[in-house]
Amino acid sequence: QVQLVESGGGLVQTGGSLRLSCAASGRTFSTVTMGWFRQAPGKEREFVAAINWSGLRTYSSDSVKGRFTISRDNAKNTVDLQMNSLKPEDTAIYYCAATPRTTGSTSLYDYSHWGQGTQVTVSS
Repeated sequence: QVQLVESGGGLVQTGGSLRLSCAASGRTFSTVTMGWFRQAPGKEREFVAAINWSGLRTYSSDSVKGRFTISRDNAKNTVDLQMNSLKPEDTAIYYCAATPRTTGSTSLYDYSHWGQGTQVTVSS
């Protein structure tokens, strides 16, 4: 069982940066793939980035590629999302999620554990 708690959201201007962090509890953290998703008002939840259990393989959506970086520290049970060059369209609630799949998945239906979300707002 994995429990997830996100932090680091907030208000930032266009072009700014934020770093989200997800703290996980549970002995299986180092064996699961972790992902970040986001959901804007009136829109479906969408994939942002994922990282496999070892941290050696990462995946990201085309909309954030080159701007967002996902990383993890299995010793600390954390997964981070560094967000640079933020745009107003990045405004959303960001969720951390875990899946037992060993390869990165972009489908939210593959993820069985979710955090409560953290709000990111980018002003123009």
